[in-house]
Amino acid sequence: MGFMFFLFLSGVKMDTGLVKKTGKRQISTALISIVVPTVASFSVAMCMRKKMDKELAKISSLGGIAGYLGLTSCPALYNILREKNLLSSEVGRTALSIALIGDVLGVIITVVFEAAMQGETGAVHAFWFMVSVLCLTVFVVICVRKWMEWIIEKTPEGQEVSKSYVVSILLGVFVMGFLTDLFGIGIANGPLLLGLAIPDGPPLGTVIVEKTETIIMDFLMPFTFIMVGFYIDVYSLNDVGWSHLAPLFMMCLTSYLTKFLSAWVASLYWRMPLRDGLTLSLMLSLRGQIELLLFVHWMDKMMIKPPGFTVLVLITTTVTATLTPLIHILYDPTKPYMVNKRRTIQHTPPNTDLVIVLSILDTQTVSTLIHLLEVSTPSSTNPISIWALHLVELVGRTNPIFIDHNQQKVPPKYDCPRAVNALTFFQELNGSDSVKLRFFTAVTSKQTMYQDICELALLRKAAFIVVPFRRGDITMNVIRNVASHVLTHAPCSVGILVDRGLHVGGHSFRRSRKKVAMLFLGGADSREALVYADRMAENEGVNLSVARFLSFNQRGESEMEKKMDDGIVTWFWVKNERKESVEYKEVVVQNGEDTIMAIQGMNDGSFDFWIVGRRQGMNPVLLSGLSNWSENEELGLVGDFIASADFSGSASVLVVQQQILRG
Repeated sequence: MGFMFFLFLSGVKMDTGLVKKTGKRQISTALISIVVPTVASFSVAMCMRKKMDKELAKISSLGGIAGYLGLTSCPALYNILREKNLLSSEVGRTALSIALIGDVLGVIITVVFEAAMQGETGAVHAFWFMVSVLCLTVFVVICVRKWMEWIIEKTPEGQEVSKSYVVSILLGVFVMGFLTDLFGIGIANGPLLLGLAIPDGPPLGTVIVEKTETIIMDFLMPFTFIMVGFYIDVYSLNDVGWSHLAPLFMMCLTSYLTKFLSAWVASLYWRMPLRDGLTLSLMLSLRGQIELLLFVHWMDKMMIKPPGFTVLVLITTTVTATLTPLIHILYDPTKPYMVNKRRTIQHTPPNTDLVIVLSILDTQTVSTLIHLLEVSTPSSTNPISIWALHLVELVGRTNPIFIDHNQQKVPPKYDCPRAVNALTFFQELNGSDSVKLRFFTAVTSKQTMYQDICELALLRKAAFIVVPFRRGDITMNVIRNVASHVLTHAPCSVGILVDRGLHVGGHSFRRSRKKVAMLFLGGADSREALVYADRMAENEGVNLSVARFLSFNQRGESEMEKKMDDGIVTWFWVKNERKESVEYKEVVVQNGEDTIMAIQGMNDGSFDFWIVGRRQGMNPVLLSGLSNWSENEELGLVGDFIASADFSGSASVLVVQQQILRG
């Protein structure tokens, strides 16, 4: 039963429509990495056929086993990649696409194999078997699929699918299992077919996965593995001897080796980097739950006996246990983000595009993002290029997707009209010569959202990534995880924007004057924050107050950092000293408590934005004694204090981290 529901769940998550969109590289690699090991292992089997049992020596058995050994199952690969946070990596996406093609071929091989088995007792049996398969497939595609679409239409937008529909679908798993077993197709193929008939993603696919995945994976599957363990008989290996086990062992060894080599050669042909090609080959060699199900199926068909089953399970377990850590050693998905070129606001040349990546995890933060962009003073001489990325959690499907709204139609279930309309209106308000806008949607797992953000920033040569941060929100852990990883791996500067309730209409914000406070505590992050604040000072509707904090008697000062701080502050003040809307002052403090008191003294409730550097290069004396006050490391000590409930007001907070060179 565990395998039945596992395959059903796998079918729900699969989007077979992606096969049509798969490129030549994935298709050719998939075919080569399947055909070559299948032919090689079948050839080895034919050479050693005389040493096999009667059932195993049948051509239909050898062909079926050789074909299965050459495949990579998408569900097994998905689970491993998800655990290793590689779903959104380039190699991970490629491997999943190839595995999806393999699953389609696997279904075909299953039908051919079962038909061949039926044909051994007469051609009539094979004919009626194929008729049964065809009728069942047509029934699922036409009737069941239409029923699923009807359920989706009956479900009001934004609401969950009725529990009665979910229960009836789960009962349908048993019905499909019974029908396919009755027709001789295999009890597990029916649930898989039913799962494929259910549209992946929200609302139906998502709710089924959310309500069943935990109990299937954490309760039913462990019992299934116990059943597999009952079939294993290590002591039987001594009884039968090596000559009996050699054919099956050599088939497996030949298949796995040729699959690895053929996939690697194909990756070299398509000019993938050496490490990426090796990683892809290792990924395609991974095995999992589907293989164990096949071994049990072969036992039921009397094709193999307990010794052969034991060998297959041991080989599969050993291969996966060996290759998984090798993949982790070989491939680091964050390595491409390690650039040694300056991509910061400070180093962006004047009168050129400031490229910003906006991360949209929650539509409630869109208005605050718009307000930040507005005070950033977009103009024809200092334009802003916005690459907005709407992030959607991957639930109810296997393959992550990345959608460019300018080139692809966005499925309604992943659309974000509020964000799109707000940003489009902002662009129209400022003019296309001042604001350039591109919108993207990434559907990926929570653990790998940061990879899509960093990848977009890398490809578009962004100088600044903005990640919204909502304290006390139910999605707090997700946001913290994304923010933390972006800060660690970003190829450019990062701004964590804490939304504290500034939600007003775009027009009223544009007409009213806004007050911005910038706290300069020294170091690279503060210098980056000051340059961004300087850009805001060019906006006639912005009043900017800059406070520079200095330690008493220059205690704890780094001579190098002090020189760079003095240089950037002098540049800023010389540029803005004649502006009545810009205020600058210096505050001398002796410890962190003095710093907090000075900041509290500035807070008269009139500021709309606070800007502060995160922590790089700050004088530790300015923060001494504050380490126990911080709850959110992502915001830094000062940023966390300003964003906390102890700091009165509803002003939003921007915590800036300058790019960390890692190349």
